[in-house]
Amino acid sequence: MNKHAGKSPAPGHLAAGTHALRRSLARAMIHGLSKPGTAHADAGPLPTTGIFRILVCRVSHTLGNTLLLTPLLQELERVYPGAEIDIVTRSPVADEVFGGFYGVRRMLVLPRWGFAHPLRFLRVLRQLRQTDYDLAIDPDPRSSTGRALLNLSRSSRTLGFVGPHKRGPLSHPVAVPPRGRMRAGQRPVFLLRGALGTNEDIAATDMSATDYPSPDIKLHADERERGREVLERVLSGQHAADRKDGVIGIFANATGDKKLGAEWWTRFLRVLEAGSPGRAIVEIIPASATSLLDSRYPAYYSSSVRKLGAVLSNLSIYISADCGIMHLANASGTATIGLFSGTDLSEWAPYGRGNHAVETTHRTPEQVAEEVLTLVKQAPSETPQPGSFDRRLTG
Repeated sequence: MNKHAGKSPAPGHLAAGTHALRRSLARAMIHGLSKPGTAHADAGPLPTTGIFRILVCRVSHTLGNTLLLTPLLQELERVYPGAEIDIVTRSPVADEVFGGFYGVRRMLVLPRWGFAHPLRFLRVLRQLRQTDYDLAIDPDPRSSTGRALLNLSRSSRTLGFVGPHKRGPLSHPVAVPPRGRMRAGQRPVFLLRGALGTNEDIAATDMSATDYPSPDIKLHADERERGREVLERVLSGQHAADRKDGVIGIFANATGDKKLGAEWWTRFLRVLEAGSPGRAIVEIIPASATSLLDSRYPAYYSSSVRKLGAVLSNLSIYISADCGIMHLANASGTATIGLFSGTDLSEWAPYGRGNHAVETTHRTPEQVAEEVLTLVKQAPSETPQPGSFDRRLTG
């Protein structure tokens, strides 16, 4: 007799099955909205005049992907300074990330699980259909949801990548750039420039020396000043001599295999502290509101993206594994060092002036710390400020 007979499935199995069913139903719903076929019009270059209402369909819920949309917004504001931009997203922090952009009109926020909240989902779709857009953009080369929403919009021009994951025609199709040639945040800008006819020859271009804008959450001067005041209070118990060369922020969290353990950080920080005696260390506390470094350092926590970004903007250097907060530090203007173990550096490494990526795979924490120390000593004496075209890839 089977001893498991008659027993109910474990709650975790039920939850996993429910999420899988929701994903399948949501995909079916989205594909049902997609226009059939993949034939694309030949509309010529995208015009630089006559475009005033723009829709961007980027439906990721993650902080990192949300931040990596900001270079496209900078480019849109540069090319179409008199236009308004609506953004379709699943990000719960979209208002905070995009709120500093003068050209952004509104965020249309889809529920993370569309089928679990059908009325909210349909309400956003109805809002999407209420505006006649001059240009709708699907900036992700992989997402089928973004393309379906673009096809559902009432837009006279549609722009997106051509690829195997995409369904529906476009008025302005652009080929996906070769893998490994550019950062994820550069790709949407490449898409727009491709449609405008202003792209460089991607095969012959050194992407580390191009004028592609880097991530930027557009912190105001008063936000940065309040962040400086908060950081001063956090460090009030330390002697000024202990931080005469600046402040290093450490974020010890990440998701999945990207996370580095407590013992790894202990060994890494032992070498880092010994090699940079004039720099203070501040731990950036994760969403769990719990120190991952045994409360050995002054610490700062905030559930607000902009408040956290304001404090990060006053650090001399930020160090963490590949994660959303790493991209937030990059977008706040701080010299950022990302520690990578498994994810693709060519796509996800922080970029812009003073930013670097360090590989940790098959290396000891001490070896990684020695390389990071070299970069720390090269860091600018002042915290770099975000800007569109004066920040160059250095990592």
